[in-house]
Amino acid sequence: MKFIAEIRDPVHGYIHITDVEREIIDTSIFQRLRRIRQLAGANLTYAGAQHTRFEHSLGAMYLAGLAGSSLSSKIDVTDDDIQELRLSALLHDVGHGPFSHLFEEALTEKRNITHEDISKRIIKETEIKDIIEKNGFDSNDISELALGLSSKRPKFMNEIIAGGLSVDIMDYLLRDSYFTGVEYGRVDVHRLIDSFEIVDERLAIDQAAIYAFEAFTIARYEMFKAVYFHKTVRAAQAMLARSIILADDELKLTDVSNLKNYLQLTDELTLAKLIDLEPKSKELSRAKQLAIGYRDRKLIKCVFEKIVQREDRFIEKILNQKSIRDKIAIEIAKEADIDSDLVFFDVPTTPSVPYTSSRQSLSSITLVYKTMEGRHYEIIPIKKLALVGAITGYMDIIRIYTQSEYRSRVEKAVEAFFGREGYATKVSM
Repeated sequence: MKFIAEIRDPVHGYIHITDVEREIIDTSIFQRLRRIRQLAGANLTYAGAQHTRFEHSLGAMYLAGLAGSSLSSKIDVTDDDIQELRLSALLHDVGHGPFSHLFEEALTEKRNITHEDISKRIIKETEIKDIIEKNGFDSNDISELALGLSSKRPKFMNEIIAGGLSVDIMDYLLRDSYFTGVEYGRVDVHRLIDSFEIVDERLAIDQAAIYAFEAFTIARYEMFKAVYFHKTVRAAQAMLARSIILADDELKLTDVSNLKNYLQLTDELTLAKLIDLEPKSKELSRAKQLAIGYRDRKLIKCVFEKIVQREDRFIEKILNQKSIRDKIAIEIAKEADIDSDLVFFDVPTTPSVPYTSSRQSLSSITLVYKTMEGRHYEIIPIKKLALVGAITGYMDIIRIYTQSEYRSRVEKAVEAFFGREGYATKVSM
């Protein structure tokens, strides 16, 4: 591969880029990612978390190239294959809206779409498509591989982009750990990448690197607990997500029918739109107040927090059904004698072990053994790995927040509600 420029990165050092990559990076579409923070409101808790989707995308591209090069010494992986991996990793987040996953909550609720749907459109409908195809690649193929869902490429290529061993996870662990200042995400991804093997077109690892896989998985688990699901981080995100949803009919923020308008949205522009709302209705007034509170770090307060197990059927309903959460919020608000939209129900959840590229829970890992007799492999269930097996399942938390002035009233109302016999039956009806 011919590299024509380099970018200095604080996490990976020098990232060398090819001509087609530079063309894409130089577009206004990709440059927009400089103005979308990687961790949305986490900077209100971790002051250094100012990094953006731009750097993360470059980092994922770099690691995808390393993965392709590592495999090329073991199987038939061409320079074109590596370039496709790099392009797909570079573009995997190009569809993110302002405030990243925070905005996605509004997108899903209002339009039933995700940033991945928009990424696909951007790759196929904008100047990105022209650049890709001018350089001899297929934009349809890249759009599918960028999501880890290509049916035309070997399964391991999808897994490099979006699987349980993906370069996406590797980069965000290293990068988020670096910029937040916490230690949990600092894992040896180079050892893991060097250990990559292929078995039946699927990613496997050399058995000698099993400790690196365990460290990687546990690092992700700890980063979710310490950073992504931090109660103050989630408070800021809940406020701004509520503000966006309340103002959406007025501002049309989630209207993606016109990609050009969507691609104008950045963190600061969106926040300014929310703060500048004319409070001509109760909803718009509340949206404006929440946005100002977010800007000034006057955050809602947590009055209830519980780490839960999915074995409880009612708990599972709370986690999966917004209608149930809305009913509970109404009951708590009645008890506290406040408006129901002053009660914020937050249910951060993620599988403790990452999903595969096919969006299934990672249930096993393939280990390759190299002996004097030759090469053989074994498929090991995740639950049989001593360290990783201990955390399999879901990381589920239920939290209830409210404005600081209503904190004591809502706290008492929550205690009264959850202490009441038959509450589960009442809100499930």
